[in-house]
Amino acid sequence: MNVDVRPPRPPVEGPSAWIGADLAANPDAWTYHLSAAEIAEIESASAAVRARGLDIATIQRTDFPLPTLDPVLDRLREEVIGGRGFVLMRGLPVEGRPIAESATAYWGIGTYFGSARSQNAMGHVLGHVRDLGLSTTDPRVRIYQTTERQHFHTDSCDIVGLLCLKTAKHGGLSSLTSSMSIYNAMAAQRPDLLRRLFTPFAVDRRGEVPEGQLPWFDLPVFNDYAGYLSVIYSGQYIRSSQRFQDARRLTAEDLEALEMFERLSEDPELRLDMELRPGDMQFVHNHTTLHDRTAFEDWPEPDRKRHLLRLWLAAPGARPLPPAYAQRYGSVEVGNRGGIVCRGTRLHAPLEAEG
Repeated sequence: MNVDVRPPRPPVEGPSAWIGADLAANPDAWTYHLSAAEIAEIESASAAVRARGLDIATIQRTDFPLPTLDPVLDRLREEVIGGRGFVLMRGLPVEGRPIAESATAYWGIGTYFGSARSQNAMGHVLGHVRDLGLSTTDPRVRIYQTTERQHFHTDSCDIVGLLCLKTAKHGGLSSLTSSMSIYNAMAAQRPDLLRRLFTPFAVDRRGEVPEGQLPWFDLPVFNDYAGYLSVIYSGQYIRSSQRFQDARRLTAEDLEALEMFERLSEDPELRLDMELRPGDMQFVHNHTTLHDRTAFEDWPEPDRKRHLLRLWLAAPGARPLPPAYAQRYGSVEVGNRGGIVCRGTRLHAPLEAEG
C-alpha cells in the first residue's frame, strides 16, 4: 500500500512563520516602548474608571478612552492576529503601586485587544500566574499554579496577555515559538508524522468540564480551515487524556509525531526567549504561536514572589476557526469565543490569586 508522504498543504509564508534566532537579534522589531505621554493617558483613563467605581470585569473599551494610544493599540492587535503573532509592550508603571491600580490599567489596555474570557471553572477573567504550592501530579492542577516548567502550549482563546508585576529570584523566562515554522520544518523533514497531527487527539480537560461535555475533547493539533492554518496544543493534556478508558489510545506513531513537534518547539534556532520585567505586557496569538515558561525559584518573602496578571481575549477581526473548536471554545463566533465555563461558573476579576 502506498503511503501519502506529501505535506498536507504548502509551506506557511509571511511574518507568522518567524525564526527565533532572527528575532532575538532585533528585539526592537517586536517591542513597543510606551512614551511618557501614553503612560499619562493610560493613568488618566484608569483613574477615571476607578472614580466611577466600576468593577474591573465590567470595563469596556468605551469606558477607557486612549485618544493617542488608540490607533497604536489597534495596529499592535493586527500585528498579533494577522502578522507576527506577538508583541511586547514595555513601560507600564507597576512597582510600588496597589494591584487594583495596575490591574485596572492592564484591563483597560486589554479591551483594545479583545473581550475577556473565563480562564478556569471559577470564572476568573483576570488570572493570577503565581505559585500556589501545588503540583501537576494532581490532574486537577494547572501548571500556572506551580513553579514547574510549563512546556510549549496554547491557551483556549484567540490572544493570551500577560502583565508582569514581580519577577522570580531565578528563572521564569517567557519563551515563544512559531507553530507555523514548526509546520514548515515538519513538512520538510517528516511529512508522514505531520499528517498525523492533522487528525484528532483526545485532550484532557483537567477536571474543568462544561455542562453536557465529556472530561476530554477531540481535536487535531493542526487545523487547516478557510485558508488559515491554526494550532491548538498541550502535550501534557493530550497524554493525560489516557487516564480515561474511553479516550482514543495513543499509538507509537502518535507519540513520535508529538515528540517531534515538541522537539522543534524547543529548537534553539526556532524559539525566542525573553525576560519579562515589571511593567511588561506580552500579547500572543494562540493560533500561530506557542508559549512556554521556564521553571523558577521564587523569593521566600510573600511580597516579593513572582506574580503576573493574565487575560484570555476574544479578538475582533480574528480568523475563522473550524466548528470542532467549539468543543473547547464553547463557540467559534468571532469576538465571542474561547474560555472555560462550567456549571456554576461566575465571571469575576479577583485581585488576589485564588486556589
